Amino acid sequence: MEGEKNNNKTDHKSERQALQDIVVLDLTRVVAGPYAGSILGDFGAKVIKIEMPVKGDDARGYGPYRNGESMYYANLNRNKKGITLNLKTEQGKEILKSLVKKSDILLENYRPGVMDKLGLSYDVLHELNPKLIYGELSGFGSYGPYSQRPGYDIISQGMGGLMSITGAPGGEPTRCGNAMGDMLGGMNLVIGVLMALHARESTGAGQKVDVSLVDSVVASLENAYIRYLDTKEIPERNGNSYASIAPYDTYQAKDGEVIIGCGNQKLYEKFCNEVVNMPWMINDERFLTVPLRVRNNKIQKKYIEEWTTQHTVNEIVDLMLSKGIPAGPIFNVRQILEDEHIAGVREMFIDVNHPQIGHMKVNGNPVKLMDMMPRVNYPAPTLGQDNEMIFEKLLGYSKAEVESLRSEKVI
Repeated sequence: MEGEKNNNKTDHKSERQALQDIVVLDLTRVVAGPYAGSILGDFGAKVIKIEMPVKGDDARGYGPYRNGESMYYANLNRNKKGITLNLKTEQGKEILKSLVKKSDILLENYRPGVMDKLGLSYDVLHELNPKLIYGELSGFGSYGPYSQRPGYDIISQGMGGLMSITGAPGGEPTRCGNAMGDMLGGMNLVIGVLMALHARESTGAGQKVDVSLVDSVVASLENAYIRYLDTKEIPERNGNSYASIAPYDTYQAKDGEVIIGCGNQKLYEKFCNEVVNMPWMINDERFLTVPLRVRNNKIQKKYIEEWTTQHTVNEIVDLMLSKGIPAGPIFNVRQILEDEHIAGVREMFIDVNHPQIGHMKVNGNPVKLMDMMPRVNYPAPTLGQDNEMIFEKLLGYSKAEVESLRSEKVI
């Protein structure tokens, strides 16, 4: 599984990758689980993506498409080898067990209990490989009253509280524009399996890691729950303002909206004195402290916008930054893809050559190990692309045996 060309432009300090000696079986589908697998693959883990024959991962049915292949799927499944395996067949189950014996981590995001019904529960697989780390990701977790409910990102955002605090004041609950619950769940799954991997160094044993999409969203709301526990007031939707800090919002400029964030009193006073030239706001009784400014944010915002509407976004940002005060524009996707810092130096979009799609970009990895940078070693696999290689080289099957598995619809 080595030798593919590295497409990342970063001048790596080491050709070694942090997880290159780790083998991962990725049975996940759609977004959260595949995202977790791709993060591990970006750091060199040998990730084997296992899909149902013919149908494959549900995400293969999601657009956009190019040359008949899903770019949605390709973005989330780079750095993986792909095989097909029908786990409803006895041969398929035995093959998975053979792979488990050679693996460090298994990731799955079936509804809790599905793997048990297949006879492939954690207990069964742990007995085969006591060092196996079993990462389970689901909507509500593997235990509790809701554990058998199906879960998708929008449900996690709704039941985790994120939608209740997102949107315009007085408006309807709003889903984030991305699959935030899925992304948080995927990242937490990675954190969990890496912690278990470290624990294995001292205990010698693997363990089960249980991550819930809803739990992941709940944990991300941080201060919303603390505020409710303190005041018993249910947090409301505040648009782009922040319930704990002000000025910390978007403001209308001459040519768009600009973000201004004064996170402490020193920054606020500098903003009043050196940017908007409104020193009176420092001693105004409505704006004396952070809690008062939060309470009177709408009033203060009108005063600030008397100044911001006279200037362009770039003028405001440049002036604010020259004074050391956080500010920024609101980028759209095109601007981000063209940005020298984000897309360029930080390499948050990586060029790959997919065997079916052709040249495309995939999302880069936000984690940078400065001596072992993440990189895209190879693109996402087409369905069953690596069946022969995995079954013959890793498991020792003959070509005839692989062909027999295919004819019997095991792979």
